[in-house]
Amino acid sequence: MLKRFLSYYSPYKRLFFLDMGAAVLGSLLSILFPQLTRELLRTYIPNHDWSMMLSVFGVMLGIYVVQTLCTYIRVRWGHQLGVFMESDMRQDLFGHLQRLSFRYFDRTKTGHLMSRITNDLFMITETAHHGPEDLLISIVVIIGAYTVMFFNNVPLALVSIIPLPIMLFFGIHYGRKLKAGFREVRSTVADVNSVVENSIQGVREVQSFTSEGYEKQKFKQVNTIFQNARSNQYRVMARYESTMLLFRELYYFTTVAGGAVLIYLGKVPVYDLVAFILYVGVVLPPIDRLIHFTEQLQQGMAAFERFVEVMDIQSDINDRPDAVDLNVTEGAIRFDHVHFRYGSDGEDVLAGIDIEIAGGSTIAIVGESGAGKSTLVSLVPRFYEPVEGSILIDGQDIGKVKKASLRKQIGFVQQNVFLFDGTIRENLKYGKGDATDEEMYDALEKANLGTFIRSLPAGLDTEVGERGTRLSGGQKQRISIARVFLKNPRLLIFDEATSSLDTESEYQIQDAFKRLASGRTAIVIAHRLTTVRDADIIYVLANGAIVESGDHESLISANGQYAKLYRNQELR
Repeated sequence: MLKRFLSYYSPYKRLFFLDMGAAVLGSLLSILFPQLTRELLRTYIPNHDWSMMLSVFGVMLGIYVVQTLCTYIRVRWGHQLGVFMESDMRQDLFGHLQRLSFRYFDRTKTGHLMSRITNDLFMITETAHHGPEDLLISIVVIIGAYTVMFFNNVPLALVSIIPLPIMLFFGIHYGRKLKAGFREVRSTVADVNSVVENSIQGVREVQSFTSEGYEKQKFKQVNTIFQNARSNQYRVMARYESTMLLFRELYYFTTVAGGAVLIYLGKVPVYDLVAFILYVGVVLPPIDRLIHFTEQLQQGMAAFERFVEVMDIQSDINDRPDAVDLNVTEGAIRFDHVHFRYGSDGEDVLAGIDIEIAGGSTIAIVGESGAGKSTLVSLVPRFYEPVEGSILIDGQDIGKVKKASLRKQIGFVQQNVFLFDGTIRENLKYGKGDATDEEMYDALEKANLGTFIRSLPAGLDTEVGERGTRLSGGQKQRISIARVFLKNPRLLIFDEATSSLDTESEYQIQDAFKRLASGRTAIVIAHRLTTVRDADIIYVLANGAIVESGDHESLISANGQYAKLYRNQELR
């Protein structure tokens, strides 16, 4: 794991060494100041050497200037290093999430992912920047200061070093308890984010069902868990900080008391004790840095573990090493004894599906809710993989072709259209990234929405709102159809796209769909059976299996499952 963490430094080695160089130089200069003070008290003041005193004062001021410059470099470019690394990690994580299959998102809360992309990565990069810097400064100052202190006066150095190992041992040992607390807080933050996101996205449902009280109670539960986790964390931190404060005060006390006794015994001159007191002031901040480094390392590593946990998840839908591009000629599709289940130990949602779809034809899949219709069509673009059997397009097994080439040939119009928060133009560009305004308006005209969009003051630059909330259901559907017109695929999947619309909107969408399906192979999932009367073949799905097939007239004449569904809808 450490190797993976260090790999993110590689592109920014020069920036890293600039930061570390400034840290070392500033640390070494801080060691020099007490030694200059010692020489003033020991030699130049008693000898009334005014010129050397002025020289020392000049050197001291120079030290301050150089330290200021070093601090600027560390704060400015050290943090920039962290920013670059955070950006790289976020880009890698986002790109990895884009490659994961639907199965992963089916069982993962969006709030948890958001927490990893934002909070966790910030903590990781703070560790990436401050961790090496704090560790290096601490080692340089502590070793450098005590080297000079032992050189100046061994007895006093031995006295002053007594609290050091105790402080370091306590800080590092107690850091293990802090890690568990930080991990718990990170986890509960993700839970809070998840509840907030669900409540905000479903605010219309919450208010329409007057369920505000229920949502508040749900949030109160996770908020209380988060509160307890934070309280426990601060309880541990309070013990740690207060004990460390005691050790810091004892450090001063040990040096002063020990030095006073040694002066009384004639073993140490006064100027050495003054210099050593100054050195305590130099050594204590690095000790704090070193202890803080252990805390930060625990937080950063806990966050990086969560980052790696996601990065190590492999999609269950991948291109084979020998995968080739899909070559669509006729657009014929064949389901060959296809079985599918959502869990490894679950029951089959689809069992032994065999369907032949001629190129350029329109077929419909109908059945009661939960029969497996949407699951069936989701197998065609490989959103999920069959557990048994295969799906072939023009004789090519889709499991052996590249996902990108397969999905480029499929236009998907779903029941619940998702529009990205942005403009109509931006949403249409998902169909064709370099589409011109003329091409966009042409696609909108074919989708029976061109006149409406032209009438808007901002036209294509009209904001649609989050998830398209500023548009009606029918308008969102027609924008999704326009996107497919721009994509110009050979295969279409129309997943119950008119089931929740008014009659006028349904008519316009059906008209647009007929235009879109012309010359293409189309699979239609229908809730309203009147919309699929003209399909070439209608397949009736029940309990995960095809129980009937034929055109509308023949199925009505057969007086089976389809006829029953059709009559029930006519009576409504």
